[in-house]
Amino acid sequence: MLIVLAGAQPAEAIAYGEDAPDGDYAFSARLTMTGIPTEDHGSRDSWCSGALIAPTWVITAGHCFRDANGKRVSRTVAAETTATIGRTDLGGDGGHEVRVTGVRQSETADVALAELAEPITDITPLEVGTGAPEPGEKVRLTGYGLSGAGTSTPDRLQTGRFVIDRVGDAVLEISGRAPQRDTSACPHDSGGPYFRESPPTLVAVVSSGPTCPHEGADLSARTDNLAAWITETTDARPGFLGGVPTRVAVGAALLAVLIAAVLLARSQRRGAGAGRRKVSTGA
Repeated sequence: MLIVLAGAQPAEAIAYGEDAPDGDYAFSARLTMTGIPTEDHGSRDSWCSGALIAPTWVITAGHCFRDANGKRVSRTVAAETTATIGRTDLGGDGGHEVRVTGVRQSETADVALAELAEPITDITPLEVGTGAPEPGEKVRLTGYGLSGAGTSTPDRLQTGRFVIDRVGDAVLEISGRAPQRDTSACPHDSGGPYFRESPPTLVAVVSSGPTCPHEGADLSARTDNLAAWITETTDARPGFLGGVPTRVAVGAALLAVLIAAVLLARSQRRGAGAGRRKVSTGA
């Protein structure tokens, strides 16, 4: 592990991968960021990969959202961040383009959840696995990063097959197997999903690794041990009570309606009683 970490840097794409077939892995996402502030008070553009895991949530790497000082933050940092989901061919117009409005950072791993401005309902989200991954397990990676020898920007989603070498408390060592043994994550694959294929189940997201292409392991952030936090975050809905779960907000609304009805009924009874006394007195 120490040998791998020594030259580690953010990973951003799949070197020596292959084109994903049209329509496959529609949950795959590209997060395009325009106008990211830099330390010298300038700006830059970049992008990461990710996966739709709920109608309004994309999972990606935590380091995809960093301030000008390189610190991970729970907010969008670019002037504009857009999620492209379900578009295999980036030159086409299929899938969706949705604005990212919020970010939640994991406190224990290089994982972030990006909140979408509107739900995507015609693409099946990638399920987040809860079972611990095992050494020797085969997984697939999808990403929109650099391709070939890590020097070209592909015009469509890339994919490759990998194997889990080692399982740590927060990270996995995962190495390429096909199309080549040096198939590896490289620039702009950060946050790309490693998943079991049958059924598609997320096990990790791309975090860091040596310069691509290379044989041997990259480091990925485990997601099975974040499943409870992910579910809690993606099940919550913003509402008039400031982002509590919908069922709580609905319960509070019903209680408020009931109280208002009781008060109205009491007021009407008092008014009717007063009217009867007035008529009696006048007679």
